[in-house]
Amino acid sequence: MVATALPLRPDLTVDFDAYAEHVRRLLDAGCDGVVTNGSLGEYQTLTDDERIRLVHTAVAAAGDGDRVMVGAAAYGSAEARGWTERAAEAGVGSVLLLPPTAYRADEAAVRAHYAEVAKVGLPVVAYNNPYDTRTDLTPALLAAMHGEESIVAVKEFTGDVRRAYELAELAPGLDLLIGADDVLLELAVAGAAGWIAGFPNALPEACATLYRAAVDGDLALAKPLYRALHPLLRWDSKPQFVQAIKLSMDVAGLHGGPCRPPRSPLTDEQAAAVRGITEKLLAEGLS
Repeated sequence: MVATALPLRPDLTVDFDAYAEHVRRLLDAGCDGVVTNGSLGEYQTLTDDERIRLVHTAVAAAGDGDRVMVGAAAYGSAEARGWTERAAEAGVGSVLLLPPTAYRADEAAVRAHYAEVAKVGLPVVAYNNPYDTRTDLTPALLAAMHGEESIVAVKEFTGDVRRAYELAELAPGLDLLIGADDVLLELAVAGAAGWIAGFPNALPEACATLYRAAVDGDLALAKPLYRALHPLLRWDSKPQFVQAIKLSMDVAGLHGGPCRPPRSPLTDEQAAAVRGITEKLLAEGLS
């Protein structure tokens, strides 16, 4: 499932036609589905109208709502439930939900937040990103929420591969989804059920090949491909990941484009690094 980048025109308005084309391109390249209105999709900068229109655009372009996951993050639980209700009305297959982001919520508040959104009836995927949210969804907490039927999976972004094994022990029915591109192989080997991915936006075929080889245990194919891609994949775990992925898309001849403020362009040094890695991979025949 590709966490889709947001195509913006030079005046920073959303190019919905380009977004629909991007969704179709990703699916045609072998990706299983898309995630809209996530962090990579700059959801924090969207108006309500833009946000719901992107959901409908993704569903129409995918041709199957089950292939669309929607970010439902919001400051309040009522708002997050409201976004989930609108996603359900649009016919999507699931939602991706951060814990409360306005403050460092305690365990009771986190559990209540997810339980409220789960009442809508859509499968809820928890998003564990304690670096940005300051709230760590520990294996024990995730297991408790899974036991309460509030979540069906977790997008794990900590980079701590050890959590995969603890989660499997505490909540064997909870799907672990790779949440950071630069631990893809390690978490795939540890039994991950999926990947919510960033860099397939720029190199969809290569990333899809890598993912399938990794989960199938074909290390003869996966290891050299992972090593080749890793200098680019590790940008997914940097604060500038949105700008880096969009620049990589531009280099690959796709519609990356600018970001909305407060995200600013990469420094010259950062841009040169991303551009150089992407050009090297393209020259090696990856796409």
